Amino acid sequence: MSRVFEFDGETVRRLEIMYTSPDTVRRRSEVLRLLDVRAGERVLDIGCGPGFLAAELAASVGPAGSVRGIDSSDAMVAAARARCAAQPWVTIERGEATHLELADGEVDAAVSVQVYEYVADIVGALREVWRALCPGGRTLIVDTDWDSIVWHSSDPQRMIHVLYAFEEHLADPRLPRALGPLLSRTGCRVERCEVLVQLNPVLAPNTFSFGLIDLVH
Repeated sequence: MSRVFEFDGETVRRLEIMYTSPDTVRRRSEVLRLLDVRAGERVLDIGCGPGFLAAELAASVGPAGSVRGIDSSDAMVAAARARCAAQPWVTIERGEATHLELADGEVDAAVSVQVYEYVADIVGALREVWRALCPGGRTLIVDTDWDSIVWHSSDPQRMIHVLYAFEEHLADPRLPRALGPLLSRTGCRVERCEVLVQLNPVLAPNTFSFGLIDLVH
């Protein structure tokens, strides 16, 4: 059984540092490029975290559009609201991916980054985002298959045990390999599937790997 991972204030602090690393900034830029939001669109950010992506989405849609971010963590909601305070067309609320408080067809685009791997009822969550999208709407999903992690260590077996223990806080640490068929079951049409590589050949403070070590620890 997966344990609950507490996204408390200290976790938010660590994630905010991690989300400013060049690796994560590059990932966020790629998400924005692929989602391709336009001025005036209505966008849903599922599991918005501390609000970095929501703020950039808001800059893209402008005051004529809207961004709605939801997160299950009160600490994340508070951080995201503070980050987007100067963008009144952004709404940040506490919510769950499996129970979106939206009308049918209310948004033009939806995005979730490193979220669905935490959701036990993934089919329910995918059906919800499909319901919330307007006809012709689109969603972009980013999750990690944790078997793809390659980590050099002086003690490889110990590293395997550490990563395996870290996986316990996830509902499905290998979700991406099954995501395509799951999306098809909900009625979505998968148009593209890409791999985003994050490589840190040297462990340095301003890298994704360094931030992940802090979270694992």
